[in-house]
Amino acid sequence: MSDMRNQKMDKEFSRISSISLVIGSTLMAATLVLHPSGGSMEHILNIKTILITSHSLAILSLPFIAFGFWGLSNALLTKSKISMLSFIISCFGLFAAMVAATINGLTLPLFLSKAALRNIDFNIVNTIRAYGDNINMPTAYLMFAAFALSIGIWSILIIRSEKFPKWIGYYGLLLILLGIFALFNKYNLIGLLGFRTIVLGIIGWTIAVGTKILFTNRKHA
Repeated sequence: MSDMRNQKMDKEFSRISSISLVIGSTLMAATLVLHPSGGSMEHILNIKTILITSHSLAILSLPFIAFGFWGLSNALLTKSKISMLSFIISCFGLFAAMVAATINGLTLPLFLSKAALRNIDFNIVNTIRAYGDNINMPTAYLMFAAFALSIGIWSILIIRSEKFPKWIGYYGLLLILLGIFALFNKYNLIGLLGFRTIVLGIIGWTIAVGTKILFTNRKHA
């Protein structure tokens, strides 16, 4: 009786976590659709509402994605529990994404709005903006590195397991190889086009994983 109850709880957790992963991925996709390009102080002030909205959606998506990653790690759990290492690494990436989204999409437009009202010296404003950019760049690369490592581990586990279609694992590894190729060819990964391309690739992978877990649970319900 206890075993049946535990199996039912595991299936419910797997179902809810997969739904959470799809929801988080969809919110992140909406962020990319809304995400405007940066520019001058005047341009940022003009698009302040869209900037804050898009980055708020990005921050909102992160706990959903984290819960989904926990479910994925649980689904790929082996005796070594290496999938949990992948989950921990992904949390570092999600934290870096939260920091970047907060600085870029919330702090920056709010700061520039106040700076415009108070007529703060333009050179001071540019210096503070440059400081923000210097925080944003390493956090973006930290996020990419964490996701590359975690998706790499999960993808290898997927290929070795019988629980997922192997193409999902190969897709994850292909994403990583393309990212490494772009990095060595000095492609701007944190520019608007590069950032969108990489994040869309990650979103495609997470939606594939989430829907696979969800439909598998429905078949065995």
